Amino acid sequence: MPILTEDRTKWLTSTSWIVLISLVIFTTPVEADNSTKCKEGLIFPLWLPNHNLSTGDVVARGIVYFIGLCYMFVGVSVIADRFMASIEVITSKEKEVVIKKPNGEKQTITVRIWNETVSNLTLMALGSSAPEILLSIIEVYGQNFEAGELGPGTIVGSAAFNMFVIIGLCVYVIPNNECRRIKHLRVFFVTMIWSVFAYIWLYLILTWLSYGVIEVWEGLTTFLFFPATVLTAYIADRKLLIYKFLSKKYRMNKRGVIVGGEGENVEMQSASKTNHIVEGGFKVFEEEENDEIREFEEHRREYINILRELRRKHPHRNMEDIEVMAREEILNKGPKSRAFYRIQATRKLTGGGNLMKRKVEKQEMRKELSEEQIVKDDKVYIFFNPGHYTVMENVGEFAVNVTREGNMSHTVCVDFQTEDGTAEAGSDYDPVAGTLVFRPGEAQKHIFISVVDDDIFEEDEHFYVRLSNPRYLGSDVGFGGMNGSLGRLRQCPLLQLAAPSIATVMILDDDHSGVFGFSENQFEIAESSGTFDVPVCRYSGARGRVVVPFRTLDGSAKDGVDYESIEGEIIFDNNETMNNIPIHIIDNESYEKDAVFYLELGDPKLEEDLLKEETGQNVSDNSQNTELTTAEKIALLGKPRIGEQYRCTIRIKESKEFKNTVDKLFQKANVSLALGTSSWKEQFIEAVTVSAGDDRGENDEDDEKRPSCVDYVMHFFTIFWKVLFAFVPPTDYLDGWLSFVTSICIIGLLTAFIGDLASHFGCTLGIKDQVTATAFVALGTSVPDTFASKVAAINDRYADSSIGNVTGSNAVNVFLGIGIAWSIAAIYHAIKGDEFRVNPGSLAFSVTLFCVCAFISCIILFLRRSKMVGGELGGPMKYKIPTTVTFVFLWLFYVLMSSLESYGIIPGF
Repeated sequence: MPILTEDRTKWLTSTSWIVLISLVIFTTPVEADNSTKCKEGLIFPLWLPNHNLSTGDVVARGIVYFIGLCYMFVGVSVIADRFMASIEVITSKEKEVVIKKPNGEKQTITVRIWNETVSNLTLMALGSSAPEILLSIIEVYGQNFEAGELGPGTIVGSAAFNMFVIIGLCVYVIPNNECRRIKHLRVFFVTMIWSVFAYIWLYLILTWLSYGVIEVWEGLTTFLFFPATVLTAYIADRKLLIYKFLSKKYRMNKRGVIVGGEGENVEMQSASKTNHIVEGGFKVFEEEENDEIREFEEHRREYINILRELRRKHPHRNMEDIEVMAREEILNKGPKSRAFYRIQATRKLTGGGNLMKRKVEKQEMRKELSEEQIVKDDKVYIFFNPGHYTVMENVGEFAVNVTREGNMSHTVCVDFQTEDGTAEAGSDYDPVAGTLVFRPGEAQKHIFISVVDDDIFEEDEHFYVRLSNPRYLGSDVGFGGMNGSLGRLRQCPLLQLAAPSIATVMILDDDHSGVFGFSENQFEIAESSGTFDVPVCRYSGARGRVVVPFRTLDGSAKDGVDYESIEGEIIFDNNETMNNIPIHIIDNESYEKDAVFYLELGDPKLEEDLLKEETGQNVSDNSQNTELTTAEKIALLGKPRIGEQYRCTIRIKESKEFKNTVDKLFQKANVSLALGTSSWKEQFIEAVTVSAGDDRGENDEDDEKRPSCVDYVMHFFTIFWKVLFAFVPPTDYLDGWLSFVTSICIIGLLTAFIGDLASHFGCTLGIKDQVTATAFVALGTSVPDTFASKVAAINDRYADSSIGNVTGSNAVNVFLGIGIAWSIAAIYHAIKGDEFRVNPGSLAFSVTLFCVCAFISCIILFLRRSKMVGGELGGPMKYKIPTTVTFVFLWLFYVLMSSLESYGIIPGF
């Protein structure tokens, strides 16, 4: 069976409305009766006359109120878009954390300031549940601090819809034979317990503690359960209690094993401070590690796997193309917040376009702006290029290159002269001194030096060439000269020497066969290098053709896994001073890889001596002579020999290009860029622009999917709200808090309209507020969350974003919505000296019914974690369909029974 598409989801929602309307038709009289009290609204007045109406008038007014309710629900969804965007900007603030690697090296990583669990249970839950919470508070205020049925009924009805319909839908939309498990299971258990306890607590304070009376302490306790929920979820998320109950004598070591002993306290405490260990190229964090840092590493591992897969699929693409492809895939598949899915769902329904495409465009725009802001350096630099020369003793004359960079429109001069090192002027080289003149447009000049050749064996020697006194010539003298001249005829750029301003010249003796070794004792190679040439140097002579054997040796890097072992010989021709040994590196695309192996040289031999050995001729070994003549000593010195650096360490590191790409992708993974806005202009352009509601298909790589007819219709239907709410301050102002406050005020205003319309709708059709709240208002406020959970269930690897937050929102609804409203009303009545009374009746029955059904759903979710199913969501079709049907049935059963009890058809409490 295919995945539940957007159209099927819309069909399911439409079917739900039809079912509810059918229930209302069967349980509602045609005309309003005296059982339904009509009262003035807080904003909307009653539609008079409201008595003795004909059937046609009742139906017409019901349709008008129903359309008005739906349009208000759309408005709440659009402003909730802004509200959730501001929440995402607030909770996505980051900080830098310095961690210490096992080798002692410090690394700075970026983590979020807000803990994910805390943000989900506070601002995120408030964002998704704001209409229900505010409706309960506004209803109490609008009824002169008396209890109403609409607010509490909406909260309980919304909880039932979230628990049964949303979770049932999320179970069904997962592709066949795939499953999604809850990652933070401890947090889910905690929030699930609190969500069920919240409604049990409602029943207790309504019927058992003080029947029909809500005292001040009961209201305040209900509210205080909210911070208790956040605190316990945070403790479960961070596993703090695990360590609290371990005595000081017992701590976990690096392997996660609890060890103890009087003498081990210090050792274990120091071990607990270790940030992480390296295993297989990835950092593995200990239990006591900060969860945000562990999330950082897990997300980075996901990005690495995405890059590897793309490199394997597109081997001929360059890294820039791979980065663009990886960025799009990460944005589509990477971890996202509840706010993102809520906003994405709303914009798909209203023709607002694809958030991911918008984010990529904003990133590219910022990249272009940053490139335009590069400041040009107007200075003029003079330096040697290159700064080191190696020449043979018999080279004769050679040239040293001097380069000018910067402004080329002036004539500049620079002095030069040679200076002795181990080589002496006159006997080893001819000294030179003078002035170089760079005419306008000239960037290169040469200094010619001659080397003296002799037949005496010498060690390698060197001397220097120094630049000094850069200046402008003639009328070009002005500010910036090194001589500090203030006289000038016109302004000139700053002129100065740059490194290297001293060139080193190495003279290699050609009367000796040479000493062989590596130029460095360690080489660092990127694993993406492919074939790396390790340079072998020949110094203190360059006479003759010499053969040098070599071989590789394993270290932490292994042959066939990290590199290809090689053994052989390299040949230095006469006067050849450098040769290379090619080493092939195997690219595993590891992040922060650090493995070593070794390359070792054997004893070098002249080719003629090697040939004699191969033909069996005797080769004199002067090293065995106890007494050597002067000529024999010179001859011995002339033979090739191995140097001190005959062995080098080759360290394989991660590919810098690969690592930088991962780091850049990780830095750009913050979805707040896609949700936030920086100006009113941007908001108004976005409000009047219609885009495709669905993401592009797999074959639409080049062309953007065009908006459909439905996208245009929904855009036209919602453009009033879009333009109106474009006046909300952008999220970049005051780090999102200004937009947050403005949005919640607007949501409160729209919620007041919804409360009045819902009350008048029920009054006109003779529907009680309890039924209206449970059947209509709860569904209307929960539709955006339905689409958000559906998208999150398909795209996320885990079930936390789709169903984990449902339980948290249910608890927050009660503790904030009912807790605040009833606390205010109870305090108000206590001040007046009377009691705040709430009729337990239908509310207590609904709460009890919900708790029973919720308990059944919890058992089903727990059983689905078995190996037969694999997780809370998805799984084989034979388990998926019965689960979905059961959850939808529980919701229909809850709505039907609550409605029947409200009208007295079945007995309640």
